Amino acid sequence: MWAMRVKCVGAVEIVKEGKWVLKERNQADFCVAINDTKDGVFVNGKFCKDPKLATENDFFFSGLNIARSTSNPVGSVVTPANVAQIPGLNTLGISLVRIDYAPYGGLNPPHTHPRATEILTVLEGTLYVGFVTSNPDNRLITKVLNPGDVFVFPVGLIHFQFNVGKTKASAIGALSSQNPGVITIANAVFGSTPPIRSDVLAKAFQVDKNIVDYLQKQFWYDNN
Repeated sequence: MWAMRVKCVGAVEIVKEGKWVLKERNQADFCVAINDTKDGVFVNGKFCKDPKLATENDFFFSGLNIARSTSNPVGSVVTPANVAQIPGLNTLGISLVRIDYAPYGGLNPPHTHPRATEILTVLEGTLYVGFVTSNPDNRLITKVLNPGDVFVFPVGLIHFQFNVGKTKASAIGALSSQNPGVITIANAVFGSTPPIRSDVLAKAFQVDKNIVDYLQKQFWYDNN
């Protein structure tokens, strides 16, 4: 079996004599992701289905119109439509999420997408959103959004959304990767497996070790 991977938009690399060699252009229109390696081509973290075997269901997802329950500790839930749900997105560099927020403080906690910029459109409700720029400035940029408003979260930066209204809220986020990834800050720092040493975190946050011990014992909910 030979291997192929995406190098840039419209171009791929293939293995030739044990080395990755850049080809001018990917001759396929798409690369439907499959988990079975038999007769597959490895591209951008997924094996590709033979294009002749692709069907309409490889490019389809239903359900972003459905609001899901926000009865959880953070008061929000994320419904993704990425390569895991739509195999035909593989290598295409785009995906969607729907986010539902509970009234009176539903929060999509501070998090990052390591592989994608996000553009958020509010469908209903009122959201306080923001992101923090990188070191050394760590500048907080925020905005209150209403239905129809759009806001951009640059790739890799910590960002959040908070429902400041008295009613439920919802939004659609478009991301510049078929597999954007997500790192929820509190979960990663205080809920990692195995735990980060408490003396490391105590020094990093300049707090008493007992505070870190307390935070690490909490249940860190994943709304994704």
